Amino acid sequence: MSLWGGRFKDGSSAMFRRVNDSFPFDRALASQDIRGSIVWSRAICQAGVLSQDEQQQLERALNALLTKAEAGELDFADSPAEDIHSFVEAALIEQLGDIGRKLHTGRSRNDQVATDFRLWCREHVALLSGDLHKVIQSLLATAKHNQGVILPGYTHLQRAQPVRYPHWCLAYVEMFKRDVSRLHDLSTRLNQCPLGSGALAGTVYPVDRQKIAEQLGFTSPCLNSLDAVSDRDYVLETLFAASTSMMHLSRMAEDLIFFNSGEAGFITLGDQVTSGSSLMPQKKNPDALELIRGKCGRVFGSLQGMLVTMKGLPLAYNKDMQEDKEGLFDAITTWHICLCIAAEVIDTIKLDATRCAKAAREGYANSTELADYLVAKGMPFRTAHDVSGQVVLAALAQRKAIEELSLGELQVFSPLINDDVYAILQLEYLVDKRAILGGTGAAPVAKALDAAIAEFGLPA
Repeated sequence: MSLWGGRFKDGSSAMFRRVNDSFPFDRALASQDIRGSIVWSRAICQAGVLSQDEQQQLERALNALLTKAEAGELDFADSPAEDIHSFVEAALIEQLGDIGRKLHTGRSRNDQVATDFRLWCREHVALLSGDLHKVIQSLLATAKHNQGVILPGYTHLQRAQPVRYPHWCLAYVEMFKRDVSRLHDLSTRLNQCPLGSGALAGTVYPVDRQKIAEQLGFTSPCLNSLDAVSDRDYVLETLFAASTSMMHLSRMAEDLIFFNSGEAGFITLGDQVTSGSSLMPQKKNPDALELIRGKCGRVFGSLQGMLVTMKGLPLAYNKDMQEDKEGLFDAITTWHICLCIAAEVIDTIKLDATRCAKAAREGYANSTELADYLVAKGMPFRTAHDVSGQVVLAALAQRKAIEELSLGELQVFSPLINDDVYAILQLEYLVDKRAILGGTGAAPVAKALDAAIAEFGLPA
């Protein structure tokens, strides 16, 4: 069934239908379309278009369809429908005849699909927020169970300064918290109702748009009919939130892939999130993490594709905007799957605390402490930095750690160095000296961890 055609003599070509019809993908909006139609039937009844009896018949029929839709029992097979709207209307007409034909009075597919899509996005934003909470909880659990583990921190993928493992976990917690807040922010702008805007200019029927919005759970109606039917900012914002969060997941995946490598050996991952090689029996590959990293591209691509689609569109609705759905559906599904598998991966992490500590001691990370030590003795920082660098060169030449050099060897570079230097060169001192807010010392990390657990909890 097509919702248009009176002014056409010939039917659509097969190829045009293939490019035009959206039913193969927009039928994902079935529940949302039916809920919107229920509320619309009430609105046009109040406006005098439908009698009470007609509205009640429509609402009963729509509720029966909604029950089937939510149970996954709607029969979409072999339907000639152009889109989900014509599918629902055809079902009503088949059951109710002319009463079913009255439902679309005063409504356009333009405001209808905008309403359906906002409802769908709102529901999935809530689900994804829950997914993010689970990833955060998994990070907090592994942080809590490994509070004493110290591993190298990196800049330029070179060992820089040691950090506590929970501090690393909490860095990603901060990223995912921002993802949660982005979803919360976009939900505010998303939660406006286009229904009643018609094709672009509003409707002639005196429907109560505030009541329509309230019945569909929206905060308010959209305030401009042109903008209401042509706005897809909420799609772009959702895709941006998905892309940013996928980037965070990818960065975490890259860290864990490296930590899991034979060269680092800081962690091992569970068998349930890794795979082997068809040729090399010794291999245990971090495929789940690599797939998370790899799937970023398709989500980023959906965002870029939507930006390009929207950039030159005049007001109001244009059929180009039908391209909004497949990319978002795919991006949201991908993001959801990646969040779920990320939580599973984190839950399987086992740390090798000894190997982490050994790596943290290597790389001359304590050279900064030596410079700070000399500053405390009165030496200007830039001079202390140079002296510390010379000590590193001498230690490298002997293939020793700085703390393995004798006091005499150290005093060659500065007479300010005394026996007390060895205490400040120890690993725990390096870490716990950074006791400032946001630092990697034991006290601020424990405080930050406790606060995050109080906010998000731990896995059930």
